[in-house]
Amino acid sequence: MAEKTRYTDEELQEFKELILAKLEKAQKENERLRETVNNGDGNDVADTSPTFKVLEEGAGTLEKEHAARMAERQRQFIQHLQAALVRIENKTYGICRVTGQLIPKERLRAVPHATLSVDAKKNK
Repeated sequence: MAEKTRYTDEELQEFKELILAKLEKAQKENERLRETVNNGDGNDVADTSPTFKVLEEGAGTLEKEHAARMAERQRQFIQHLQAALVRIENKTYGICRVTGQLIPKERLRAVPHATLSVDAKKNK
């Protein structure tokens, strides 16, 4: 029996649905983080004492910086998921870019944008 070189169209559809669900969730989270960065919540320190205002603004700045870093990570995750969808359309999804072998389904379910098998990742 010949070794399988790619996933079937049915298997690719299963992965596509998984990725689309993760993509939708990631886009919602990214939007929430961007609103935090842009101070979309409307919280202000205008009516507090000057000393407390400085402390609160500092904490707010830290929160915005953290949200900005998280938003950037989320944006990169979204790009990886979108690239995985392209690979599904090209029927190259799930093929390790180092070994050329199929990445196990378990790994793709856990990390649907993976382009390396566990062994290739370890040896990288």
